[in-house]
This record gives sequence, C-alpha cells and structure tokens, in this order.
Amino acid sequence: MNYRHIYHAGSFTDVVKHVILTALIHLLSRKDTPLCYIDTHAGSGYYDLSSELSAKTKEYTLGIEKIIQCENPPALVKRYLDCIHNINNQLTHAKRFAALRYYPGSPLIARHLLRPQDRVIACELQLQEYQTLKTTFDQYKNVAIHHLDGFLGLKAFLPPKERRGLILIDPPYEDPDEFTHIAHALSVALKRFETGCYAIWYPIKQHSQTEHFYATLKKEIKQPKLAIEFTIYPDIANHLNGCGMIIINPPWQCDEIINELLPWIWNALTINQQGHYSAYLLA
Repeated sequence: MNYRHIYHAGSFTDVVKHVILTALIHLLSRKDTPLCYIDTHAGSGYYDLSSELSAKTKEYTLGIEKIIQCENPPALVKRYLDCIHNINNQLTHAKRFAALRYYPGSPLIARHLLRPQDRVIACELQLQEYQTLKTTFDQYKNVAIHHLDGFLGLKAFLPPKERRGLILIDPPYEDPDEFTHIAHALSVALKRFETGCYAIWYPIKQHSQTEHFYATLKKEIKQPKLAIEFTIYPDIANHLNGCGMIIINPPWQCDEIINELLPWIWNALTINQQGHYSAYLLA
C-alpha cells in the first residue's frame, strides 16, 4: 500500500468526513450507555501541516484553513473546530488556541469527542502509520490499536461487547475493486452486528461508479441507508470532485441534522459555487 494521508490531511474531503463524524458521535451519545468506535483504516493519528509532504499539495488550504476562518459556524461545526484547537493545544503544549499546525485523523477526533465510558478500536495495516498511531494513543485508556487489515478487523471485533457501535470504513481506494471489497465486508459485518451504525467514506470521481456502488448496497443490504454527497467541482471524469458517505443504520434525526449542516459547509468550501450537496435515504 503506497497511500499516505499526509498529502490530503485537512482537505475539504477531510472536513466533510469529520464534521459528519462529529454529528454521528453527538447523536449516538444522547444515550448514556457505552459506545464502541471502530476505525478500520485509522492512519497515523495526526498530521503535521507544516511538513514537506503536506506542503507538496497544501490541500488543507481548501479545507480546514477556509473553515477555521469562517464566522458563526453551526454548533456542530464549532464543536469540530474546538476539537481541532484542543488537539493542537495538546500537541504543541500550548495553554490555549495554538496555531493550526496539526490536523488530527478520525480516531483522534473520535477519542476527543467520546465519553469516559466509551471505547476506541483502531486498525492500521501500513507499518509506519501503525507505529505512529500506537505512539499517539499510548497515554489513552480504553483505546486499542491493532496492526491489522481493517476489513479483517470487522470480523475480529464485531459485535462489540457494548452492543452499541459506530464503525468508520475509510480505505485508501488504491485498489480499483475497493467498492466491491467494501460491499462484501459490510455484508459480513452486518451478519455479526446488524444494529451497528456504519459510516463509509468514499471519493466521488465518476458518477457511474457511485451509482453502481449504490445499486449494490440497495441489493445486498436491507438496513436503512443515508447517502451523503458533497462536491466542490463540476462532474469531471477521473478527478476528485468531492466525497460521499453512506450511513447504514443512521441515528434518529441524522438526516435532518446533516441537511442542516451541508449548506453552510458547502458555501464555506465550494469554489465559484461549483458542485453540489445532498443527503437522502437510498430506497
């Protein structure tokens, strides 16, 4: 696997993914009972935006840098931004609101948003990323880091002992058959844990590819499915026009909250009013 997320850390697709993750944790935390968060492709925990690798693309300038400059964000966006600030404060040992240098990955954001009674399981196959991830979480209780293919992790860790779970599936999409692998992994996972909330992030590069993925999910998965699409470019073939998330077993009011957030995020991130956003249940 050659993928390195440092090139894309803090990008507009990261912002969309992590605001939705913030919303899901918020909704699932309305119940007092413990929650297990599972990240199948966790990455290294956090990324240095001042690094040479990040400077090659500067994708964060079209993502977190734009959002952080906006005034009066919605409450859940503010919670996400507060999380980013707090993590930067901890990593730089600043007392309050350190400058944006580090962008946290999904497992670190989730850990900061979750409650003391909740638990994190994170899988990462790439050795260097895994080692950094493990070091990042050495100080945290109730966090388990595994050097493991995340799809195998779904078999190993489901169902969680809490019987409540949020599973983020965000592979690197280096394999042209990645969508097929995801659909198969979901079928297996849902047999083991049919009531879990599954969030699948995916890039939007070709409309036909997305539609085929939706058709497969509608055919193979009976649970409710919320499809979220977000693009900031016109529909250009083989270009990263945007990203999407499929939420299987979305929490109550999830579609309403996401539809309230998307217009604000899109207006903050779109380039010359290009692209679109939507959130709807797959029939």
